[in-house]
Amino acid sequence: MVSKKIVSWLLILVMCSLLINAGCAPPAEDTTKLQVPPEEKPKIVVEEEKPKVVVEEEKLAIELALKFTAQDSTTYKCTQEARRSIQWEGPSLNDAAFKGGMTSSKAEMTFTQQIQSTDDKGNAVAKITIKSFGYLSVIRDNPVMDFDSTREKDQNNTLAKLIGQSYTIEITPAGLVSKVIDANQPKDAVKGTTSTNKMALALFSPDAIKERHSIPAMPAADRAKLRTGDNWNSIKSFSFGLMGSRSYERVYTLKEVKDTGSSRIAVVQMKAVPTTEMAEKLHKEQTIGDFSKMFENTDTYTGQLNLDLTAGKVENCLETLHSEWIAIEPAVGQEEEKEPAVLTMTATRIYSLEKID
Repeated sequence: MVSKKIVSWLLILVMCSLLINAGCAPPAEDTTKLQVPPEEKPKIVVEEEKPKVVVEEEKLAIELALKFTAQDSTTYKCTQEARRSIQWEGPSLNDAAFKGGMTSSKAEMTFTQQIQSTDDKGNAVAKITIKSFGYLSVIRDNPVMDFDSTREKDQNNTLAKLIGQSYTIEITPAGLVSKVIDANQPKDAVKGTTSTNKMALALFSPDAIKERHSIPAMPAADRAKLRTGDNWNSIKSFSFGLMGSRSYERVYTLKEVKDTGSSRIAVVQMKAVPTTEMAEKLHKEQTIGDFSKMFENTDTYTGQLNLDLTAGKVENCLETLHSEWIAIEPAVGQEEEKEPAVLTMTATRIYSLEKID
């Protein structure tokens, strides 16, 4: 349990932080044998009398990899969202009214991915052209930046200059952005010193571009041959400000391969759990105290990928992390009959990629 004094100090730090950080069966065994009576000569076995080998299509190995063809063009919508909230329930803190709130940032980009060239390893040079863009930033429930390039009223906004701009990346069959070749166009379009300019420029840093265009659910190149039930994993780390940093082991499983019209779709599901891997490194990198041990914590981190095996393209990919920390301070003394005070903090991270055309 947490004392009021500690919680009070913590709330002050948290609220300050909120203000600062807006931002895929083996063949059946052959048990049928041809029986020839002793008095009869062996007969020719006709086709229908042959032992039948049943092979479950879903158990055949498939290759979970992207395919690229020069000049092919595909349109995607990528959404990246981060939310943090704080809520106080129960007696007022230090006899003063307390107001929680949510701080969040959400970026939505619709873009065309045109393959410029491929190499003998299956890697592709792709030109990314921005078709539409939206950005929403909220601090303690108050919108501080709200832009949507499809709205007429936003056409004169600095961010509107991003529409039509292009940058070039290299993508591997394993869904990784191996190289950012050129991102000068969008950077030049929004260069400046305002908070809006700085936010826009950050979207085109090498790390931000790799995060946006890499497919997290794809297996490594040496694990691309898979059967239903096979799984693979990867580690993903997040920073939660005052609540410290955490690493999660994401376990991906090829659940099924299904036919949809003229396409075969591989369905991959993900479930993740906290892991101590990289914990020491993350701890050393933290610049402020980790208050997470003072709270009860629960995590839900899931995801799904639908990959068109015929075209070698992502249909959709979604990963969602929701983390919650709860601290309860029971009433004491004369306040024993009152409801306990409950402090709840949540953090949500969402990555979504959807094929539009």
